[in-house]
Amino acid sequence: MAKNETSKDLWPSERYIGGFERLILSAVQLLLAALVVLGLLDLLYLMVRGAHAEMLSIGSVDALQNAMQHGFSGVLLVLIGLELLETVRAYLKHHRVRLEVVLIVAVVALGRHIVELDLETLDGFTLIGIAALMLALTGGYFLVRVRNSGLRPPTGRSDIPPERTD
Repeated sequence: MAKNETSKDLWPSERYIGGFERLILSAVQLLLAALVVLGLLDLLYLMVRGAHAEMLSIGSVDALQNAMQHGFSGVLLVLIGLELLETVRAYLKHHRVRLEVVLIVAVVALGRHIVELDLETLDGFTLIGIAALMLALTGGYFLVRVRNSGLRPPTGRSDIPPERTD
């Protein structure tokens, strides 16, 4: 028996694998969508409850800043869920993970973490590490965007004639 015939007998056909993949990715999309909706509803509930109970008792700018940081963090968490949903949708449609979307999720997640940080209690090395990580993620995103948009710098200029080597 030829090798192709043996491997064909051992593995399910591409049709079954493709159907299984679509089923799993559809289930993941539904779960992510449900999580985003539940997260949004919970965020709305917490905001209404917090506005009613705590916002009226805020007596300093620090307390207001803390409340706003928690609200912004919740909104960014919902955005992370939406970006993950987009990642799964793109994979289902094109059968590849879009690095651009993954980098956006990472930047938003790091931004959310930065919003939650108490910068007064962190040491300099931690801040430098966070800054380096954000710089690496945004630099990577920029490079991916440049590559995907076709704005690459030309390898040679056509308006300059070649040098003579006589």
